Amino acid sequence: MANEDKKDFNAMLHDSKDMPKIQTITDPKSIEKYGGSRMYFAPPIDYDKVMKRVPWGKLTTVGEIRRYFARRNRADFTEPITAGIFVSIAAWASSQRTEDITPYWRTLKANGELNPKYPGGAEAQKAKLEAEGHIVAPRGRTNIKYFVVDYEKALFDLKES
Repeated sequence: MANEDKKDFNAMLHDSKDMPKIQTITDPKSIEKYGGSRMYFAPPIDYDKVMKRVPWGKLTTVGEIRRYFARRNRADFTEPITAGIFVSIAAWASSQRTEDITPYWRTLKANGELNPKYPGGAEAQKAKLEAEGHIVAPRGRTNIKYFVVDYEKALFDLKES
């Protein structure tokens, strides 16, 4: 995202954009890729609510959140593009608040990768995760990315109790 300092991410967070909704897709390649035709769209605020549930020392991924929404809404999958965008909106919205903080740094990309699009980039997320006891390691030679080591062991179970 660009010009983050000029955007009201909390307003974006509360703009449902006619979601939630389920859309039926018909493209055979997409159906094969995602394992079905029922695609769920969650509103931005729902991502924020789920991200707030992840306790200190625990983690989740965008993929885990997507699977959670699909199961909960009897869909085959949750739309991936809006998921990534809405997770970033939740992070930036939290950074614009002084209260009711969302611990967005606990939500990782696939394979435990840190999200360079979060406020302060991957370095800020790395510092927050290390403060909670996680080990973060770089990968790559030129395009260095950061990953939480053994992130799977710290995954929070999003299933409702």
